[in-house]
Amino acid sequence: MTGQPGRARWLVTGAGGMLGQDVLAALAALEGAGIEAAGLSHADLDITDPAAVRRAVDGMAVVVNCAGWTDVDGAEAAEEAATAINGTGVRVLAAACAGAGVRLLHVSSDYVLPGDASQPYPEDAPTGPVNAYGRSKLAGERAVSELLPQDGYIVRTAWLYGEHGPNFVATMLKLAAQRDTLDVVDDQQGQPTWSYALARRLVELGLAALDGRAPGGIYHGTASGRTTWFELARETYRLSGLDPERIRPTDSATFVRPAVRPAFSVLSQRRWAEAGLAPLADWREQLAEALALPAFAVPDGAYRNGSAG
Repeated sequence: MTGQPGRARWLVTGAGGMLGQDVLAALAALEGAGIEAAGLSHADLDITDPAAVRRAVDGMAVVVNCAGWTDVDGAEAAEEAATAINGTGVRVLAAACAGAGVRLLHVSSDYVLPGDASQPYPEDAPTGPVNAYGRSKLAGERAVSELLPQDGYIVRTAWLYGEHGPNFVATMLKLAAQRDTLDVVDDQQGQPTWSYALARRLVELGLAALDGRAPGGIYHGTASGRTTWFELARETYRLSGLDPERIRPTDSATFVRPAVRPAFSVLSQRRWAEAGLAPLADWREQLAEALALPAFAVPDGAYRNGSAG
């Protein structure tokens, strides 16, 4: 695949996933910006295969890694498999980028942190994952930091939702047509982040990196503000014309999961200023923009203000 002269070639791995599709869309929106984008799904590229990764990375200016094991609960019973993708695979990708002089934007997670704070975690906060998924993601972060100290960009995100995959917001709307009331946990704090808003920020960061305006290292790609799952569900219903009183608060003990969830996933976005960028918009603003998409339409038969309609 030969690039056109003067066009920076970008590769998006994990291009079939929710975020990967949005990154490709965000790149496509930059018509005339001198970017040639290619996307490879898991079926197209196994990031644990060094030879295949080297071929894919060759000639690229920026690689955005959206590939990864995302089954948090499944990782508890298959930590080795999760780490092979989220840790070893990322190391393979980082090594190929280092060898080819390519900038790598790697998407990581709030799960690398212990989740026991009371104030937003800064980018340099000590890590301490509480589950297998978090440990696998931390292995990937360490690989990028070790192999690409200058040209590696680790972007942690959290509570991601979007139009191209299963997520909490879509599930709440689906259940509006199936249940009169919903019990949602109110003892976990985080920053619901629209995947397309994150995708736009990844593109902005990549452009800043190419221009020499963004130093490598860790950035926090989460919405501003903070909330709980309960409050997110209520706001989703309110903005969608549904009765928020149908959402009732409960605690995490009610929904026991194989993997422990961090109780506090609020991240600071201070480092964006170093790249000349503002923090991402408030979670409510992002949610309102996302809910205008057809993918988040209220399903037929949903109960509106106590009655089906």
